[in-house]
Amino acid sequence: MPLHKDPAYQEYLGRRQRHWDRVALRMASWKGWGGAYHQRLQHVYRHIVPPNLRILEIGCGEGDLLASLQPLVGVGVDLSQSMLAIARSKHPALRLLQSDAHHLPLRGTFDVIILSDLISELWDVQAVFHELRRLCHPYTRILINSYSRLWELPLRIVELAGLAKPSLDLNWLTVEDVRNLLKLEGFEHIREWQEILLPLPIPILEPIFNRVLVRLWPFRHLALTNMIAARPAPAPSSHAEQPTVSVIIPARNEAGNIADIFRRTPDMGAGTELVFVEGHSRDDTYAAIKREIKGHPERRCKLLQQSGEGKGDAVRLGFKHASGQILLILDADLTVPPEDLPRFYHALVSGKAEFVNGVRLVYPLEEQAMRYLNLIGNKFFGLAFSWLLGQPIKDTLCGTKGLWKHHYELIAANRRFFGNLDPFGDFDLLLGAARFNLKIVDLPIRYRKRTYGETNIHRWRHGLLLLRMLILAARRLKFV
Repeated sequence: MPLHKDPAYQEYLGRRQRHWDRVALRMASWKGWGGAYHQRLQHVYRHIVPPNLRILEIGCGEGDLLASLQPLVGVGVDLSQSMLAIARSKHPALRLLQSDAHHLPLRGTFDVIILSDLISELWDVQAVFHELRRLCHPYTRILINSYSRLWELPLRIVELAGLAKPSLDLNWLTVEDVRNLLKLEGFEHIREWQEILLPLPIPILEPIFNRVLVRLWPFRHLALTNMIAARPAPAPSSHAEQPTVSVIIPARNEAGNIADIFRRTPDMGAGTELVFVEGHSRDDTYAAIKREIKGHPERRCKLLQQSGEGKGDAVRLGFKHASGQILLILDADLTVPPEDLPRFYHALVSGKAEFVNGVRLVYPLEEQAMRYLNLIGNKFFGLAFSWLLGQPIKDTLCGTKGLWKHHYELIAANRRFFGNLDPFGDFDLLLGAARFNLKIVDLPIRYRKRTYGETNIHRWRHGLLLLRMLILAARRLKFV
């Protein structure tokens, strides 16, 4: 039976609309403990949603969360006309519509769609997810937070005491329930995490509980709200329009590998350019690149020289001057074969990944390809950053990575959030991708030993720097 013909659904809808209209009439004089909870949610969402996007919030209430995200276009939908009247007076820049979430009077697509404390109120969660699908483009992010069932009794007690907004009977869905319903309607789960152990504005204790303890076992299982990030599941890839590709090649003291880079790097997509960034070499790397460019007029190439230092600076310079729609990084030492680059390209074009991270630690390593202590260090940092990012990362320091240029521009625009500590370029990209909930996929490759030159990695000095970066990233990304 269609929902609009179901009398039980209509009664359910009317009862909830009347309830929230009554609550709205009390908002001007009502005082409770919910303010600290909602302020914390605003902080969490501002951390993962950059400004100037097209944002839709369903169940927007007074509009405070939506307005706090500084959207380029902010659309709020709510069932209660009285709640929307408050929202209009507080946030006149928002576009606010009265509607049932199951039948949204909207067209077009949004960059971010938020359902904050909404799925517990819905008659049919799957039907709402179905409705959302037509409002998504391939890179839309669905962000959901919902109450944990552990808090059902405490919340009811607080409501009865008049310290929280009263609610009607709620749905108590687990994270697994939500993940399954998203999958049924064509969405792919990216990650989930927990927020808010202490929904009270108690100085000193509130930040300790809500920034630190909630990230740790076993305390995270006691959190008030579960957060879920999802995206539209990738559609079968169409090869009608292939993107262009830029391969960024940082090169320092790699003169003996340049000819092989030209010979072995395949052409991909609608065309591939090679962007060399030479970095203060002691050998004739720069001259070798110039010779090969002259000898291969059929290849699109750029040659840049660093004014700064380090691979991270080289990667950023190369990305800045790259013209391709897809950006791939290839280390000039050729320990990752250039022949593997099409795998990174296809993972991005197929939509299965939005950030492709090369992994050297799955297949057996060639003899002398990586020293034992380096191997142990790489595995440790892989585990640490997997916990930190909320997505599995086996190998953080594999130089070969790939992403879409428009995603890199989003990361670059917000780079100052993490600072300029990263000399490698890997963590700058990984942390930015994780912060904005890009789908990160590990791609195993076979790691080869060098055939020319020596590594530019200093085990102990760079190891200590990695620890500093891990601590900084934890403060900026995890314990926020």
